[in-house]
Amino acid sequence: MSAAKPIPFLDLKAQQARIAADLRSRIDAVLAHCQFVLGPEVVELEQKLASFCGAKHCVSVSSGTDALQIAMMAEGIGRGDAVFLPAFTYTATAEVPLVLGATPVFVDVDPSTFQIDIAHLEARILQVKHKGELRPRAIVGVDLFGQPADWPAIIDIATRHGLFTLDDCAQSFGAHLHGKPLGTQADATATSFFPSKPLGGYGDGGALFTESDERAALYRSLRTHGEGTTRYEVLRTGMNGRLDTLQAAILLSKLTVFQEELDARARIAAIYSQRLGNAVTVPTLVPDSVAAWAIYAILLPDAAARDRMQAGLKAAGVPSAIYYPRPLHLQPAYAGAHDGARLPVSEDLATRIMALPLHPDLTDHDVARICDAVLANAA
Repeated sequence: MSAAKPIPFLDLKAQQARIAADLRSRIDAVLAHCQFVLGPEVVELEQKLASFCGAKHCVSVSSGTDALQIAMMAEGIGRGDAVFLPAFTYTATAEVPLVLGATPVFVDVDPSTFQIDIAHLEARILQVKHKGELRPRAIVGVDLFGQPADWPAIIDIATRHGLFTLDDCAQSFGAHLHGKPLGTQADATATSFFPSKPLGGYGDGGALFTESDERAALYRSLRTHGEGTTRYEVLRTGMNGRLDTLQAAILLSKLTVFQEELDARARIAAIYSQRLGNAVTVPTLVPDSVAAWAIYAILLPDAAARDRMQAGLKAAGVPSAIYYPRPLHLQPAYAGAHDGARLPVSEDLATRIMALPLHPDLTDHDVARICDAVLANAA
C-alpha cells in the first residue's frame, strides 16, 4: 500500500487556481498599460488596504523590512537611540535598527500568547534610562503569528516615556483587537506581503499605515529616493522602496478572497485547538481579539519531544516548521548589540515550539490527518 500523499505546508497553487481568471485579468491589464512602477494598481491597492483596516493613509513599499526601515528613518532614529522590541520574532525587526545605527533592546515575551511582555518592556525602558548610555526612542510591538500584541498597554507605556510606536504587523494583517482591525493602534503600522503571509504576493512587498498626514508624505518621499515635488528634487536621503505594479495587481486579486481565507484559517485553528488541546499545548488566544492565524504554533514538553513529533509527522506525510529555533538576542549577528540580559521565556520557547500547516486550502481530510498524526505522536 502506497504512503499517503504529503500535505503541503503552504499551497499557493491551490489559491492561484481559485482566483485564476481575476488574477490573469489584473496581470494582463498591467502588461497592457506598461506602467510597471507606481502604476494605477498601486494607488488602487493603497486605497483598498487603508479602507480594509480603517487607516487614513496606506503607503505601499517593496517589503515588510523596508516598511520598518522607512518608518524609523522618518523618525530620525539612529546612533545612540534605543529601540525596544521582542526577542522572539523574525530577524527583520531587530535588523532594521542596527542598519540605521540604533541599538535594539530585546524584551522577553509572554509564555502563553508569545506577545511582548508588558511588565518586562517597562523594566527594560527603566534600565536603559538609568544606565544613561542610550536614548529611549521607540517601541516595536510585533503581532506574532497572527495575534495582536497588547496595544493599549504598549501605547500607555510609550505615552508616559515619550516613545514612538511601530506596529510590526507582518504576520497579522486582518487581525482585530477590541473590535478594531490592526492598522491604527500605533503611530505607524508596517506589514508584509511575503508569499507565506495571510495576504501574500508573488514576491516581496509591504505597506505602511498611519493616521498622520506628515508621516505619510515622508514615507512616500523616502520610498522614492527622498524625492520632493518632482523626480529630480531630492529633499532627503531615501531609498528605492516602491512596490511593483505587478505585485499590486496580484494583491488586488487576492484581496477579493482575503476575508474568506481569514475565516477558513480561523475555522481550521479552532479544530486544531479543540482536537489537540488535551495532548499538546495549543495557542492561548489574546483576549477580545480575532486572529489572522498566519502560524499555528503548539508547544511540546522539551526539545526531544519536539524532535520525536517532527519525525513522526514527517513519516505520516505531515510537514511542520519551527518559528523560531533561536531568539534574536542569541543570534551571532546581534551579540554585539545585546546587553547580556537573559530572556528565559524566549529561550525556552525556542526549544519547544513547532508550527502545524495552516492555510485556507487545507481540506477537512487534511486537517483530520494532521490532528491524527499529532495525537499519535503525542502519546
